[in-house]
Amino acid sequence: WDERKIGVAARIVIKALNVATGLETEKIEDEWKKTGDLGKVAENLIGKKKQSTLFSTDITVEKVFENLRKLAGMEGQGTVNNKIQLIAELLTSAAAKEAKYIVRTCLEELRVGVGEGSVRDAIVWEHFGDIEKIKETKEGELKGDYRKFLEKVQEAFDLTNDFGIVAQAARQGEKELENIRLEVNRPIKVMLAQKVDDVDEAFERVGKPCAIECKYDGFRMQVHGRDGKVMIFTRRLEDVTAQFPEVAEFFRKNIRAREFILDGEAVGFDPKTKKYLPFQKVSQRIRRKYDIDKLASQFPIELNIFDIVYCDGKNLLRQDFSERRKILRKILREEKWKAVLAEQLVTDSKAKAQEFYERTLKQGMEGVMFKKLDAPYKPGSRVGHMVKLKPVMESLDVVIVGAEWGEGKRATWLTSYAIAVRDEEGNLLEIGKVSTGLKELEGEDGTTFSEMTVMLKPLITAEKRKQVTVKPKIVIEVNYEEIQKSPTYSSGFALRFPRFVRLRTEEKSAEDASDINFVEDLYYGQKKSK
Repeated sequence: WDERKIGVAARIVIKALNVATGLETEKIEDEWKKTGDLGKVAENLIGKKKQSTLFSTDITVEKVFENLRKLAGMEGQGTVNNKIQLIAELLTSAAAKEAKYIVRTCLEELRVGVGEGSVRDAIVWEHFGDIEKIKETKEGELKGDYRKFLEKVQEAFDLTNDFGIVAQAARQGEKELENIRLEVNRPIKVMLAQKVDDVDEAFERVGKPCAIECKYDGFRMQVHGRDGKVMIFTRRLEDVTAQFPEVAEFFRKNIRAREFILDGEAVGFDPKTKKYLPFQKVSQRIRRKYDIDKLASQFPIELNIFDIVYCDGKNLLRQDFSERRKILRKILREEKWKAVLAEQLVTDSKAKAQEFYERTLKQGMEGVMFKKLDAPYKPGSRVGHMVKLKPVMESLDVVIVGAEWGEGKRATWLTSYAIAVRDEEGNLLEIGKVSTGLKELEGEDGTTFSEMTVMLKPLITAEKRKQVTVKPKIVIEVNYEEIQKSPTYSSGFALRFPRFVRLRTEEKSAEDASDINFVEDLYYGQKKSK
């Protein structure tokens, strides 16, 4: 959640390699295309240079860290050139393998195969017991001590979002780990929902009775407050307080609590018609740094609050959801079109649940959330404490017109396929990119990236760096969550979260792809159904 970013793009690294090695950028880009990893490119090129010049200079961790800190703090005129020089300075002094990890660190793509779970387990192994205590039993059940400390370390991370803090505390012992507290103005990961197909499945997952709430077409907003100071964070833990001054102002005045951390969904609305707007209309506010007041008046938001995790010194993560909702009702002074409690129905009736779901769709919502009444709040976890139910849009048959060479283990595959529909004249109009739904391993059911690459490579008509253009021969079926208007693509529309379903090439040609009129019908139809 730290706002500081190293802020280095691939193009800067390529220019830094050019300075450090003297090789032309085109040759460096060719190497990048072959490996899909600029770190490996740096390792190969720096290694060859050192061999040819017998050049050797020691490089220290302190020097690398110093330059990285400078990169993160740079802004203003001349920044790009200064960043290139700082990275080139490190690469010139680095050994081949050092160069690989310097580049990967600059790009924030270490690719060492270590996730949060591995770091958590390593902390437990190092500080809490010998190897015999933390082995799995023959039945695969975790032994008591290991499970206990695993939960303690995970909870500490949930409270801090910082394994550095957790590791320091663990080194000092169990008690220090337990002393870690939830802190206002330090955001936590929001709890996530799993998807279900119908009301019956939802009840099966969360139990009866349960709470059913509207699923709004907006974006998560975590609001922190202490003694009149309010900070606002997104789902990605980005500080957007400055972009939403009206929200901060509201919560300075309308919460009956000295300290709080709230979770909700910000939804845009038309100030004239008071109708809710789709997410893409208001999403521009998240990135805006100028003319904030003007944009706030054009695209005001209503914050629908549905949870609270901290209140006046008390951590509520382990409290039942029903109890957390009661606290919300006590402390929030609701005001329509500013901030309100999320609309909620508590029931065990399938008929009432279905009616609520259908009504929310007609009101323009995305669907509904089903929530377990006695569940704790689990940051970042899809543990089944809440599930989402939303309609699936009708699939489209689209033509692949371009692709991109992958990175890392996908470097030899064409991925991220540009897809298009056709107009009445047979012209192809792009409508988005799809990169999910294909398989990585041979032998799995479905089409693999490797198989798709074999089909597309003979069709390549142009290539620029990692991007390729292909003849429009491959037709695929895609699903998606929604059709949105978009100036980005020539069709004027974009598919939200498109997913590959299956190949249609054997039975359909590009001329048989879905046409733009059908897309328009689906777009307006989805609005009516809501």
